[in-house]
Amino acid sequence: MAQQPSPTSGTLRLVPGSAELDDAELVRRCVAGDRVALRALFDRERVRVHALLFRVIGSNSPLDDLAQEAFLEVFRSLPTFRSESSLRTWIDRCVVRVAYGYFRRKARTPALSECLPDTTASAAASAEERTALREAARRLYAELDRLEPRQRLAFTLFAIEDRPLREVAAIMESSVVTAKLRVWRARQAIEKRAKRDPLLSEFLGCAGDSKQENA
Repeated sequence: MAQQPSPTSGTLRLVPGSAELDDAELVRRCVAGDRVALRALFDRERVRVHALLFRVIGSNSPLDDLAQEAFLEVFRSLPTFRSESSLRTWIDRCVVRVAYGYFRRKARTPALSECLPDTTASAAASAEERTALREAARRLYAELDRLEPRQRLAFTLFAIEDRPLREVAAIMESSVVTAKLRVWRARQAIEKRAKRDPLLSEFLGCAGDSKQENA
């Protein structure tokens, strides 16, 4: 008689069909303590979680430690997942909670040497243009550091991560109206500073010309 496979061994096989079924099965196995499932979830989401933290917080921060903290939060909270949103939106919510905790713990703001990925600059851009983009991004993140954490999180999710307002609201567990108000207040503060900073003003204009504040 063929031996039945152990529930914690072998390759993880997700349920074919919709993403919701796949997520439900993956969560069920993770909650049951299936190490293969836990590893599969980590491998699937780790790059995205790291990138989200990078864009929300900036590069001069303990990103690896925060990513580990985020996954601890995810694994600890998985039994509460009820499929009311997508698993990825729910994970983003955990990441944002970790980021918010980091902002609250920060005693002071360090200078940021790099803020956005190299992909912000075109491959064809000159060295001078790339330097200007990096400096503009540094100035943007310096202004973000001055914002109230919830405003900063809403703004970065909307304006930098390019998430729709409904998704920002879902991730931050707020209403769409509250999310929109936080984005607006953050933008007002940043644009006020940009009026006195031509480089930052140009950077914000290039980055946000096509972005509309709607759900």
